[in-house]
Amino acid sequence: MNVWTYTFLLLMAFNVGGEEFCHLRDNEPCTGNNANKYVTQVDSGEINERYDRYFKAIDDAQKNFVEVNCTKNRCFKDIITKDLKPFKLRGINKKLIDVAKSRGTFYQIIDGQLYREKDCMFPSRCSGIEHFIFEIINKLPDMDLVINTRDYPQTNQHFGEPLPIFSFSKTSQYFDIMYPTWSFWEGGPAIALYPRGLGRWDLHRKSLNAASENLPWPQKKAKAFFRGSRTSSERDNLILLSRKEPDLVDAQYTKNQAWKSDNDTLHVPPALEAPLESHCEYKYLFNYRGVAASFRHKHLFLCRSLVFHVGDEWLEFYYTLMKPWIHYIPVPKNASQSELRELIKFARDNDEISEKIANKGRDFIWQNLTMSNVIAYWRILLKRYSKLLLYKPVLGKSLIRIYKK
Repeated sequence: MNVWTYTFLLLMAFNVGGEEFCHLRDNEPCTGNNANKYVTQVDSGEINERYDRYFKAIDDAQKNFVEVNCTKNRCFKDIITKDLKPFKLRGINKKLIDVAKSRGTFYQIIDGQLYREKDCMFPSRCSGIEHFIFEIINKLPDMDLVINTRDYPQTNQHFGEPLPIFSFSKTSQYFDIMYPTWSFWEGGPAIALYPRGLGRWDLHRKSLNAASENLPWPQKKAKAFFRGSRTSSERDNLILLSRKEPDLVDAQYTKNQAWKSDNDTLHVPPALEAPLESHCEYKYLFNYRGVAASFRHKHLFLCRSLVFHVGDEWLEFYYTLMKPWIHYIPVPKNASQSELRELIKFARDNDEISEKIANKGRDFIWQNLTMSNVIAYWRILLKRYSKLLLYKPVLGKSLIRIYKK
């Protein structure tokens, strides 16, 4: 199939709101029933044949795509089933919980009250978790919980039996049970712009939606954008490409807590941090993992910008519901500067397709990742988890009672 056929099929596949597309080639006029419909112009002389694989990837994605609707949280149940599967056959006994305790924060729910071991490694993260538990505690039975507040998952498939540990993010190499991260409420990464952390997803939804409405697609800058600290060398090539081609990419490193000198930002002084809302000025936004999954992932989509999501190893609970080439453009984690340049230019050269992927990604996050759905996920997850416990929890003497703020 040639490039022209791909382009036509793709534009038809991305048809929204009943629009039809009239395809112009070599200035051929639109006639007949399509004369007043949406028009896209493509100059065949400017299309590089190396884009063929991207057109084919989009075409293949469309063929296999099934629209996700998280009404009544049906879409989340399969994810929870998969995470709990390692414990379904044998159940969860007290010995497993006791072994898991050293790798997370131990909680108990007894008679509708929440208890926790006295010390929490990250108090604001525990507070974010406790907020969601309090939202549903009246609907929960008694249970023991080990919730990991570190960035990194704890129970590796290659080292011992699965342990019932809850973590916000993992790769396929881990048994950890994913839960919606604390940063939906508080305890997100604290930077100068967000000294109390990147919390309150409900407020960010409103502010980013407003910013995106004020910056519709045609008014956005047609370049890629990234701001963040150097938590992973995977980000280096985009930074270096930006220094070579600033008209294509604006990507710079900022400080983090480990920063000591310009050596920590690839020998250039660190840039200022950028508010999330300012990201909406750009058509193309890059999302990189940090130590684990990126906390900014969900925020970027609400800009109605096209997200380039780098790597596919690290997951949060909702990632598998979002599909490459439908909701975002996938980027290999080890992408070279030339690969990054080509992907960005593909997006620029195919503006209509890029805008539609951007809108698909935004609509998924806006419609499905609501605060009510986050709370519902917690509820379904903990109720189903509690049914796997093979013993009746007894309140530990050393635990303290946690009160709702």
